[in-house]
Amino acid sequence: MALEEYWRKRKFEKTPEPKGEVKFAGKSRFVVHDHYAEKAGHHHDFRLEMEGVLKSWAIPKLVPEEKGVKRLAVQVEDHPIDYINFKGIIPKGEYGAGEVKIFDKGNYKLIERDENKIVFELKGKKLKGVYTLVKLKGRKNQWLIFKAK
Repeated sequence: MALEEYWRKRKFEKTPEPKGEVKFAGKSRFVVHDHYAEKAGHHHDFRLEMEGVLKSWAIPKLVPEEKGVKRLAVQVEDHPIDYINFKGIIPKGEYGAGEVKIFDKGNYKLIERDENKIVFELKGKKLKGVYTLVKLKGRKNQWLIFKAK
């Protein structure tokens, strides 16, 4: 996806979000944002640093902290690496309008990855352990996220 879709959806003269660029930092970081969006309601935005961007999923019912609980994760546009530290208010009328806070962040270890599955170990302050993202067959951009048993 790169960042074209991210840039197209935002007016950087109005939003405090970072414009950013593709950066290959060689790190394996993650962030989970608490997003109190005006239109979508409260949800988590889960982001993994990969390929010079933050691969991103919106999780309507929050990232599961218990083993075996499966949650829908809708893949959204890639975000710039600079978004890893973003928190603030996206102004009313702008894409994603509402308050964004950092729920958790840290590093992760990639265990397995292909086009339909990503397995990784989170090493955050709140989220720890092995998680899996699995793409749902026949559903565009829809994945399940769960903590391994």
